Amino acid sequence: MTPKPSAYGGQAVIEGVMIRGRRTIALACRQPDGGIYRYREPLRSPLLRSRVARAPFVRGLVVLWESVSYGMRMLMRSADVQMPAEAAPSGSRSRSSAVAMGVALATALAVFIGIPYVVTQALRGAIASSVVLNVAEGIVRLALFLGYIAAISFLPDIRRVFAYHGAEHMTIHAFEHGDPLTPDRIAPYPTAHPRCGTAFLLFVVFISIVLFAFVPRVNVLVDAFTRLALVVPVASTSYEALRLAAAHEGNPLVAILVAPGILLQRITTRRPDAGMIEVAVASLEEAIAGDQEAAA
Repeated sequence: MTPKPSAYGGQAVIEGVMIRGRRTIALACRQPDGGIYRYREPLRSPLLRSRVARAPFVRGLVVLWESVSYGMRMLMRSADVQMPAEAAPSGSRSRSSAVAMGVALATALAVFIGIPYVVTQALRGAIASSVVLNVAEGIVRLALFLGYIAAISFLPDIRRVFAYHGAEHMTIHAFEHGDPLTPDRIAPYPTAHPRCGTAFLLFVVFISIVLFAFVPRVNVLVDAFTRLALVVPVASTSYEALRLAAAHEGNPLVAILVAPGILLQRITTRRPDAGMIEVAVASLEEAIAGDQEAAA
């Protein structure tokens, strides 16, 4: 059975790449001794069983949760590959992953929702219009997001992760175009990809600016609840927008809409070396093999 190329995507981890297939989660990492660690497991997703989960504006939330959940778990596993002697027992690793997810989520909400609201709320005495304040809040959120991405890009370890991110995109590009999965055939492809999670986050920020603009400000508690509640429709709408854009890449209007996400990937991706591409290929091969076994 020939796999559908558009069903594959992934993320960079520590010295490696995770690939999500139709029915498989795969991971490949460069080991300290130079070898490549390979791992795959069946994808346990309601998207495979439930029509409700696959419904528009629902599927995006499922994919987002699974991406965070699997992504964090594979990130922890990739860390274990680099320090095998100090790897924690699997139960402890699962608990650590859950705690890390909780802390990361709480921090993201505080920084990207709390800070912009507090900053603009301080201007409420000078600006009477809630629409103006909410648009300003969105601009502050966008500035924080871009500033955070730019700041971490200077860290050497993050730059390596971004290079693996580029390797993942380039490998997916080659696969989607039917090219052999060899470093020399993959190397000419761009490191940016329209289905990238970075583009998704940028869609989230832009759509939140539009949606939040017309939400009246009441008080801190009501406003906080409203913004948290709106995270759900913003995320689901952003996923549908990204999915639609990926399906119509050749449309000039779509090219304009995805251009900011492609431009941002100049920061979040780097040109990888041949060894990094080799790791990305290994991860994709594991995902394809797992899907073929599941379909057999």
